[in-house]
Order: sequence, then structure tokens, then C-alpha cells
Amino acid sequence: TVGADAIQLPQIVILGSQSSGKSSVIESLVGRSILPRGVGIVTRRPLILQLIYTPRDDRVHRSAERGTIDPDEWIEFLHTKGKVYTDWDEVRREIEKETDRVAGSNKGICPDPISLKFFSTSVLSLTMVDLPGLTKVAVGEQPEDIENQIKDLILKFIQNPNSIILAVSPANMDMATSESLKIARDIDPDGRRTLAVITKLDLMDAGTDAIDILCGRVIPVKLGIIGVINRSQQDIIDKKDIKDATKDEASFLQRKYPTLATRNGTPYLAKTLNRLLMHHIRDCLPELKTRVNVMASQFQTLLNSYGQEVVEKNTTLLQIITKFASSYVATLDGTARNIETSELCGGARICYIFHETFGRTLDSIHPLTGLTSMDILTAIRNSNGPRPALFVPEVSFELLVKRQIRRLEEPSLRCVELAHEEMQRIIQHCGNEVQQEMLRFPKLHEKIIDVVTNLLRSRLSPTNTMVENIVAIELAYINTRHPDFYKDMANIGSMLKSPDLETERMNQVTEGDSQVANIISPIKPVNLLPAIPVQQGRRLNEREQRDCEVIERLIKSYFYLVRKMIQDSVPKSIMHFMVNFVKDNLQSELVSSLYKADQIENLLCESEHIGQRRKEAAEMLGALQKASQIISEIRETHVW
Repeated sequence: TVGADAIQLPQIVILGSQSSGKSSVIESLVGRSILPRGVGIVTRRPLILQLIYTPRDDRVHRSAERGTIDPDEWIEFLHTKGKVYTDWDEVRREIEKETDRVAGSNKGICPDPISLKFFSTSVLSLTMVDLPGLTKVAVGEQPEDIENQIKDLILKFIQNPNSIILAVSPANMDMATSESLKIARDIDPDGRRTLAVITKLDLMDAGTDAIDILCGRVIPVKLGIIGVINRSQQDIIDKKDIKDATKDEASFLQRKYPTLATRNGTPYLAKTLNRLLMHHIRDCLPELKTRVNVMASQFQTLLNSYGQEVVEKNTTLLQIITKFASSYVATLDGTARNIETSELCGGARICYIFHETFGRTLDSIHPLTGLTSMDILTAIRNSNGPRPALFVPEVSFELLVKRQIRRLEEPSLRCVELAHEEMQRIIQHCGNEVQQEMLRFPKLHEKIIDVVTNLLRSRLSPTNTMVENIVAIELAYINTRHPDFYKDMANIGSMLKSPDLETERMNQVTEGDSQVANIISPIKPVNLLPAIPVQQGRRLNEREQRDCEVIERLIKSYFYLVRKMIQDSVPKSIMHFMVNFVKDNLQSELVSSLYKADQIENLLCESEHIGQRRKEAAEMLGALQKASQIISEIRETHVW
């Protein structure tokens, strides 16, 4: 029964209208009254009934501990986990109770099957499925679409190509209107797996018989049509024994249909079904063997993924820590076995952050951002104080270039933040092997994340400090003697000559009163001179223009020099202070934080669903391996 849906085992599916005698046919084949009986819809869940022939010397199914050595017959339900039933009334009650538990107590149906095994010394081995009867009108609390629900349920079972369809029709109803034969013909148009059963031969109208039906003259069925007589409702109420009913059936057939008596009746039906099922199993074996082996392989892989049960916890914890640390470092270094193809991850993303994100951001910062010619001119004049300038003052250059260099600090710190985020992200993307262990031990997973997060956070501060220091170092000393800068200084040396004093004096005369406007004072003077406006829009004279150009060129030259150094130093600092430090210290940090005697038991506590799934996968694998062995034995013995 394990995996029956997936494997599509050969079985006999009994199909018919409501109250056509389906359950009675099953009881006749079983030889015991084990099914709930009554008027209206009684079978409301599929019932998978396995008849298993168990002779007295059978030691596979009989065992002393379960008390099945002596009984001739007993029943086991799948849902009661090995409980043995020998009281048939108790079996009926259990079926009714289990049906009501899932399908409710008011005529509703449910597609979940009830599975039971009937072990006996006097049955032929068969697997049968009793289904709810076909109906047209909803009764009780049944939904309006009850007809479609039952049809869908029936189709689910009979569409299995490995099933034999047992189409049950009552003899007192016209065969041409048989719903069961119509559905069987729709699903099995060739009729290769459909057997018709005619019930209630004793209830036909006076003056009519079923000879034409049983001989296949009305509707031919390739595998044959077999007539049976079941117990009536009164017989069931009177608890008439099935063996007596079988004798009455035989005498009725001899009396009414003497020529057909040997090819009809319950014993003949049982033999025919057994023969058909055996031949059908033989035809299905090759495909069944393949399906079982494929599923066994899948479940073996699944079981391996859940890992073995933990025996030596200390060793297991160290192995997981080592595996995680190795996987983390491998993801950083790009040496992981499973290379990601859908997106950049790990070390590749950090490289992208350094050279694409950070590099482009620095390249986009213009050396003169936020500086106009008037700003530069104002800085030059402010740096001179009350003294008129003979040359372009160095102080103004230093002040302005420092202001521009400070703009490089923010993107540098952002680069540290992005690298930190990526190293945090690697925790979730460091290999499938580790991921499985993490799912298996959720508490250990949480602790590992905490330890790595804390380690990364502890490295964030020194890395930021180092990056801030790199910028601070550049601000601390403007090295105008730097070889690369000195070349540019030489190029613009001609622009730094002393201005002609006479020209300057003439300019002062021609400018006249406008000289007042060129003095910029931050505080309103206390004397009677008019307030000095800041003229942002005026044109610069030739000397002012030249001074501004000199300062601009110097700022650009020195800014590019510093930017180049920062672009090189920041990634190196991040690698040293954060990335390499974490790589070198991750395992020791994990061991020192997690490998503690009082915590190991708690950390290696498996999540409940993993343990449950491992158990289910192991059971399934065992069942599939057993099934494979049985199939091999059947093929070797050549029973047929």
C-alpha cells in the first residue's frame, strides 16, 4: 500500500450504480460479512481490500507476537498500525467509524481510501477497490455536484492502466442503460480490462431471463459477463451465512440456467478475477519493475539528503562547523563546487562592488563639484586677508582641494557597507550541503548566523575607521611635491607670474567706485559706508580669470591624484580588515562560540519534520526495495 498511487499497482476496481450490489459481490468473494450494508449510499470512501492467501505454514504473514499463528482468518487496517481484527462486527464498526471521521455522518463522500488486508486460508489473492455507487440526485447534506464528485473519484481509480474494471449491473435493469458499462467503455474502449458482473438474477420479472445478457448478445464484453446472486437485505438482517448463500446461488443457477451454471456464480467469478489479475500483473511487471526502481533511487537520494541520525554529537558539530566555514570561504574565493550561473554571488559580487559600483561612483565625482569661479575668487581673496595679492595664494588652493577631497569619504564608507552586506548575504548562499544541515538543525543554524553576524559587525568598525583614516591622511598633508602633481605644476608655472603693477593701477582707476563692490565683507561695517553687495553675476577681469583657472587646474590635478589613491586603498583596506580577517578567523570563532559541552545537545536537536520525513523516507525505501524483490521473485518463478 505504500506509494500505491505513484506506482499504479494492478488491482480490481468495482464500479456500479448505487445499490447495484457491489459490496455484496466483494463479500461473496471474501466469504465473510465484513462491509457495512444498508439502503442508499453506504460506501462513502474508497475501500482498498487486499485478499491475501495465508496457509497454515505461512511464516511471512503469521507471527506469534501479533497472535496470528492460529487464526484461519484475520483483518488488519492500515490506519490502526498492526492491530489484528477477528471479529467481523468490529471490522464493520471500524469501517463505519473511519468513514464518519473523514467524510462526516450525513451521506457525504471523501476520496481518501480506507485500506485493509484480509488474511485467510480460503481466499484467492486479489486486490479490490470498492467505490461509492454512481448516483444522480443529492440527498442529506450531499453537495449539489455529488454526481460529478463520485464520477471524478471513480475515474481516478479506473484511469490507472494497470487496473481491471469490474462493471456491476443489476439484472432487473436494462443493460443498455448501465452507467457502469458506459463509463468502463469510455475509459477502456478496447475492452481489454473490463469484466461485467450481473447481479440480482433472482429478482428479474417473471417470464424474463438473462440468457441473452450472459451470453453477450445484448452488449458484448471482451473479458466476459458473469452472473451472480447476492444475499438480499432480509438475508443480511437475518445474518444468513455467505457459505449458505453460495450454495443457494449454485442451486438457483442449476435450476434456472443449467447450461450456463458452470460459467457463472461467485466461485467462478473469484477464479476468473484471480486469473485475469495474474495475467494482468504479468503484463504490467516490466513497467512496474522500472517504476519501482526509479522511485527507490529517488527515495534513496531523499533519505541521503536528510542525513543519518546523530550518534557522536561532538564529531557531528565539528564537521558541520568545518563544512560551513569551508563552504563560506569557498564562496568568497570562488572555489565552490556548485557555481552559481543565474547571478553574481560571494567574492564576485565584492569584486563588482570594488571596481564597478565604488569605482564608477568615484569617477562620477567631478573635481570642481559645488565650486563656481566666484567661489574660487572669494576663497583667494579671503586667504589674503587685508594684504593685496602679488601671487595666487597657496592657502586658497589647500582649503579648496581639502573641501573637494572630503567628498570622497561618503562613497568610501558606503563601499565598506556594501561589502559587509554581501558577506552577510553569503551566509544564506554557501552551498546546498550546508543548507541541508542548517534545515536539519534550526537552533544550530540560528547560532551560526548569530556568530558570523557578530564577527562581521565587529569588523565593520575597524574597517570604517581605516577608511576614514585614509581620507584623513590625504587631508592632513597636501603634498604639492608629489611627482605626478609636480609635472602639472611645471605646466602651469607660466601662469603664476607677478601681475604688472601699472596695469593693476590702471584697472583700479577705470573700475572707480566699483572697487568698493569687489570687497566682500561677511559683517555689515559700523561706519557710514554703504553695505557691500555680493555680486555673483559680474564678469571677471583678466587677472581674476587667470587666477581662477590656475586654482581650478591645480585642484583638478591634485583631486585626480588623491581619487586614484583612494580608489586603490579602500578595497585593499576592506580586504585586509574585513574579508581576509573573517576568512582566517571564521572557523576558530565558530568553534570557540559553539563547541561547548553544555550547548551541544541543544544545538544538535533536529527539527521535528526532518526526523519525521527521514522515517517516512526510510519506510518508503524499505517498502520499495521489498516490492522490487517480490517482483524479481515473481519473474523468476514463472507462475503462469
